[in-house]
Amino acid sequence: MARIPAAVATVRQAVRVALAGLPRGTRVLVACSGGADSLALAAASAFLAPRLGLEAGLVTVDHRLQEGSAERAARLAGWARVAGFDPVEVAMVEVTGPGGPEAAARSARYAALDEAAVRHRAAVVLLGHTMDDQAETVLLALARGAGPRGLAGMPVRRGRLLRPLLTVARADTRKACASLGLSPWEDPHNTDPAYARSRVRGQALPALVAALGPAVVDNLARTAALLGADTAALDALAAEALATARTERGLSVATLAALGPAVRGRVLHTWARELGARGGALSHRHVAALEALVVDWHGQGATHLPGGAAVARRHGVLVRVDPDSL
Repeated sequence: MARIPAAVATVRQAVRVALAGLPRGTRVLVACSGGADSLALAAASAFLAPRLGLEAGLVTVDHRLQEGSAERAARLAGWARVAGFDPVEVAMVEVTGPGGPEAAARSARYAALDEAAVRHRAAVVLLGHTMDDQAETVLLALARGAGPRGLAGMPVRRGRLLRPLLTVARADTRKACASLGLSPWEDPHNTDPAYARSRVRGQALPALVAALGPAVVDNLARTAALLGADTAALDALAAEALATARTERGLSVATLAALGPAVRGRVLHTWARELGARGGALSHRHVAALEALVVDWHGQGATHLPGGAAVARRHGVLVRVDPDSL
């Protein structure tokens, strides 16, 4: 019996662990750009799905930002059909919206994947993010002063999105593709210094590896996993605290004041989102201003939140107020 190349075995094992427990007959979709990470993921999924009694489809998103993207997507779709994926879909999207081209492309891509999952009744969508992607995410979060939630990086599972390769090095996905005779697409955006992640990938992370050794990548990814577990526990406590703090008018100041800062901040962040504050625009500064209404009260005025809401302290309760009436 031929020995399976080590990198191929590593990728397959990670995918096997991620898919364990899905009932037989479940449909999964692989999101595949044609890059080494998602291509290795797709190959492993095509191998494992029938052995696990699962149905595997594949979706590739054409952002239409680069010349030849339609032809590249069509070639990938052709490979996917030969590999046994069914259904196979090329989703074309329009990249528009706030946050710059990276954020707009990401939003359009995830929306397309979510729509494809609903259309094809898929329980999960597999994404090809690796340990290296997670390490880069942690460094970017550090650079922007993110708290534990940002430093927790990308979760293994969020909703129907599943990331099997967060414990797999990018070098292994490349080796797996080479062993299987697959030719990955090299996205020029991944090396374009105009993008912050590209600079982290090409300069910052290699510098850390050179200074501290190759284990730094695994250590950053493990830090994200540990913080993810802590964040989940604190979020659960915050959900209970939010329910306790609610009144008919808003949130009880006395109840909020009795909470630890980590839990209180999460309660106020969640409540601000309920009031319509957009996640991308809701910053630490806004939450700190809400917290000041609780623990540093000296008669200050209302706190204005992104999205148009305002919050004031009235008779021991944080309440939403009409900004036009202030």
